[in-house]
Amino acid sequence: MNLILLGPPGAGKGTQASMIEEERGLEQLSTGDMLRAAVAAGTDLGQEAEKIMARGDLVPDELVIGLIAERMDQGTGKGTILDGFPRTIAQAEALDALLDERGEKLDAVIEMEVNDDALVERITGRFSCAQCGAGYHDVYKRPKVAGECDRCGATEFVRRKDDTEEVVRSRLKAYHEQTKPLIDFYKNKGRLYAVDGMADIAEVHDAIAKVLDDVSHGKES
Repeated sequence: MNLILLGPPGAGKGTQASMIEEERGLEQLSTGDMLRAAVAAGTDLGQEAEKIMARGDLVPDELVIGLIAERMDQGTGKGTILDGFPRTIAQAEALDALLDERGEKLDAVIEMEVNDDALVERITGRFSCAQCGAGYHDVYKRPKVAGECDRCGATEFVRRKDDTEEVVRSRLKAYHEQTKPLIDFYKNKGRLYAVDGMADIAEVHDAIAKVLDDVSHGKES
């Protein structure tokens, strides 16, 4: 089974992908991670990507598709979860062509729908322990003792510099503009499924699991 998770930064794609990976044996393919790994490993594709990125240019679709094919060859054989790719219609068409060449197909595209205002609150409220990295939130998960980490007792906390409302709203705007054509593209192909990305992690997981089970049994979206 091959699937794509669509959702803006902070929607929880990584968390859900890890859960699916563990339960179903699929391999999560994050194009950003793959590029960094290929560069670090010094593969032919990695060396080519490194030169392109050093010039400040975008890595071409053909090279990213090549990386995906390379990783699929090294995978479990049970399928993949794509995160961060495709981002354009051209990339979506290239992915379809790659899967077709391999005698495979894209089984489902799962859109994690979000409420922008709620997501901004979720992201901008995040902070973590500077010592052990334990995560907290201004509203949803305060330390049990104010100013003291529950896990290690440290008293220093940090926030990501890009977790500001201005930055988050800018990223959300770019995501919606970039993703809408993809959503329409996959909807027209009958591959798009939507789940409530703002629900609890377990509820989102259950909704995604139902989609995957329905797809496995041949039910249409």
